[in-house]
Amino acid sequence: MATDTYSADMSWDPNSEPSVSGYRIYYGTASGNYTHITSLGKVTSGTVEGLMGGVTYYFAVTAYNAAGFESAFSAEASFMPGGLATVALRPAPNGQFILSVSGLNSHSYDIQASTNLQTWSVIGSVTISSTGSTEFTDTNAGLFPTRFYRTQSAP
Repeated sequence: MATDTYSADMSWDPNSEPSVSGYRIYYGTASGNYTHITSLGKVTSGTVEGLMGGVTYYFAVTAYNAAGFESAFSAEASFMPGGLATVALRPAPNGQFILSVSGLNSHSYDIQASTNLQTWSVIGSVTISSTGSTEFTDTNAGLFPTRFYRTQSAP
């Protein structure tokens, strides 16, 4: 029996230090416990492949210079692949997050958020455009030290 794997596309703002020579994406299945690293060049986006559906992954990015010195971790983002809709996160100014939601054309999804993975609240809804995706901005993300997201087919 084949197991489907998924990928997560990410982007971030560049580090302003002129000595930056690249970035690393850290990720794992427990918050703050990054068991995998993907090293990238001096680019501000990357794709992590081979993710298992139904598993929550936690991501953070660092910048590094030619001498090997590395910045602190960025804010953490989480993602669970494998539903009818997929969500890619990117930070925005003022602690906001932009969620790029992909799914079935013309289908509506509720965007849900949680701080503990147990209690979920609908924070908005989106309808997927004819291009197969749309964006939603969580303007309240900065009010929470940790925020998790998921989508659910809207009624």
